[in-house]
Amino acid sequence: MKWLFSGVLCLLSLSGAAEEARRPNVLVVITDDQGWGDLSSHGNADIRTPVMDGLAAAGARFEHFYVSPVCSPTRASLLTGRYHWRTGVSGVTRGMETMRAEEVTMAEVFGPAGYATGAFGKWHSGAHYPNHPNGQGFAEFTGFCRGHWNNYFSTTLEHDGVDFQSEGYINDYLTDKALAFMQGHAGAPFLCYLAYNTPHSPLQVPDPYFDAAKARGLDDEHAAVYAMCENLDHNLGRLLGWLDEAKLAEDTIVVFLGDNGPNTDRFNGGMRGRKGSVHEGGMRNLLFLRYPRRIPAGTVVPQLAAHIDILPTLADLAGVKLPDPERLDGISLVPYIEGKADGADDRTIYELWGGKRTLRTAQYRWVRESRDPQLYDMHADPGETQDLAEAQPELVEKFTQAYDDFVLPAVDIWTKPPPIPVGYEAAPLVRLDGPEATLNGGLKTFGKHANNSWITDWSNTEDTIAWELEVVKAGDYAVTLQYTCAENNLGARIEASVPGDATTATLTEAHDPGYLPSPDRVPRSEVYERTWASLDLGTLTLPKGDVALTLRATEIPGAIAADVKEVFLKPVSH
Repeated sequence: MKWLFSGVLCLLSLSGAAEEARRPNVLVVITDDQGWGDLSSHGNADIRTPVMDGLAAAGARFEHFYVSPVCSPTRASLLTGRYHWRTGVSGVTRGMETMRAEEVTMAEVFGPAGYATGAFGKWHSGAHYPNHPNGQGFAEFTGFCRGHWNNYFSTTLEHDGVDFQSEGYINDYLTDKALAFMQGHAGAPFLCYLAYNTPHSPLQVPDPYFDAAKARGLDDEHAAVYAMCENLDHNLGRLLGWLDEAKLAEDTIVVFLGDNGPNTDRFNGGMRGRKGSVHEGGMRNLLFLRYPRRIPAGTVVPQLAAHIDILPTLADLAGVKLPDPERLDGISLVPYIEGKADGADDRTIYELWGGKRTLRTAQYRWVRESRDPQLYDMHADPGETQDLAEAQPELVEKFTQAYDDFVLPAVDIWTKPPPIPVGYEAAPLVRLDGPEATLNGGLKTFGKHANNSWITDWSNTEDTIAWELEVVKAGDYAVTLQYTCAENNLGARIEASVPGDATTATLTEAHDPGYLPSPDRVPRSEVYERTWASLDLGTLTLPKGDVALTLRATEIPGAIAADVKEVFLKPVSH
């Protein structure tokens, strides 16, 4: 059940004196796979980021800000103020990235306080309503819900659940949409959440940015990554420029951060690790917070801060009441900004990712990647080169116990992904993504990464593809298969079933396309994009409650039945 709450319209200045009542706008910008070292003001001589550098100097710059090692966990913590393992998020695909619908997001805090709420870009916190942005408090959403997107030029996105074809480069387009949202709500407070999806691969970027980076003598990979960051810099400049033109800069809180360490081996300030690592280089990132009316330019915050702190900090600055603050793991960073953070050196930040565990205090990082813990003095050894575990066993034991006591009781919700909701009136069309299914037999997901991939090697009539559903409204649902199949494999008979009902259809139309053109600057590790054909499988009667929908090929006259991208479910009107 969502919490009940109300907005508070009176703000206090940092000095504590009362000011005229006002509610600031909020613009949160998060980038994807941009590491701490991916801007020039952090010492990277190979990149040009004047707007980011200017933003860092215009407000508060946090010197020791930490996120999770990968995308979805960071987003869950940013949106809720809670560690991701409390929200149900334990992965980046196959449904394990889904944040529970009962979690309260920043949109569900600010919306009832009178804010217009819009989300743009990469969601990656659940693709199915009510886990979808529109079910988590954002009145408007344009972007995509999966973690990886196949192409960044003129690609398929969605607007409030309806697919459409975008135009141009994805970052430029998303910036256009965010600007239009802010312009449309310039007369009232807005919360704009803009989640760019670069420099995450595929490494695609417009020629002018790439050519400029190559002219500095960089190889293709470094040039592509830094060019993507420079495009981000340009679009951030567009956002800040509009705030200036609209005379809203003084009354807008701007938050800018990255979601994890760098996704390639590149400059990262000498820190150990990159994306996916629980060492410093995988988790330390940039955080710039600008609010001219409240935060002096040039403020530097040396204390530990984390993604879980963004929501309580925004609520504090905006004078919006948090509904149940004791449930949050994060704290308001306003005392840090004011220089009044008594006891901040005693703070501990925790992380759990893929079996790798870590905690960070002001001085130490404790890590357990295998059976034997590691310990590093981050003051004396910021590169984590000298493991002190054998020399300081008492401290290792203290941190091990602290970690186990704090984290482990909350991870029992990680056992499996949640069922896929079906039957909400706000989202009548439900997509059952291939990688979300349980595969039995010789079936597998194509490629190295599951995001945006498909099911392949369907060669045995005993193989099954099953999705766990939570049907909230019983009824008849049309079932449509998205597939590819070569001419010489036609004739497979596909059955879709739930307990008590089944429907079948035969594949009679070939569809065996190659990959769509993909202007990658270097080869990608993810799958390439294809087009998919539709096969109407008929209608199934779905009972209310938890139910499994299963696909089986009852006849396979060729080498395989088909490759499967997804299944669509849509209620049938009578």
